[in-house]
Amino acid sequence: MPDSRGAEPPDTTDLDRLRSAASTCRGCSLYQDATQTVFGEGTKQAKVLVVGEQPGDKEDVAGEPFVGPAGKLLDRAFDEAGFDRKALYVTNAVKHFKFKRDERGKRRIHQKPGRTEVVACRPWLLAELRAVRPDLVLLLGATAAQSLLGTKFKLTQHRGEPVEAPEDVAELVPSAIATVHPSAILRAPDRDEAYAAFVDDLKAAHKLLK
Repeated sequence: MPDSRGAEPPDTTDLDRLRSAASTCRGCSLYQDATQTVFGEGTKQAKVLVVGEQPGDKEDVAGEPFVGPAGKLLDRAFDEAGFDRKALYVTNAVKHFKFKRDERGKRRIHQKPGRTEVVACRPWLLAELRAVRPDLVLLLGATAAQSLLGTKFKLTQHRGEPVEAPEDVAELVPSAIATVHPSAILRAPDRDEAYAAFVDDLKAAHKLLK
């Protein structure tokens, strides 16, 4: 049974301990169908912590964030914007894959996580922030942005610009910038135009680094 209190990470900044504890999380019901918890990945010395929405089908199988088509696009965009993926810490607002089956029951179709699931998983994200202490948090998509900046945050109004975090997380999020999720570029009518705008956002984020 899911724990109605949500996730309860151990009081530690050791990423290995946090990852191990998250692997048995029962804070919401998503663990029941997902293959495994997909925790964040990267160096504790990262100056930039990247937050996506949730793992997809490829990530759920591999147990690693951003290894599917959206992840490959993200890697290319990072490279063009001047980021080294290996120097980043990359995670998701929700650590389990939420999906529904197609009519034949074979293909798993991504479903957007609900607010209850985002809130239940938020303690893991805050624990990752405490462990890494980044200079900049890069938020990919509305779900990621609202997980830290609140439900009133509108990505369409503040995309690609520095934003202040709410008081309750300001110590953990000294600087933040939000843009679209790379999966949105894969669905865009004009993919080239959407990709160029995405890279411009990442370049704006890169300029915020000290």
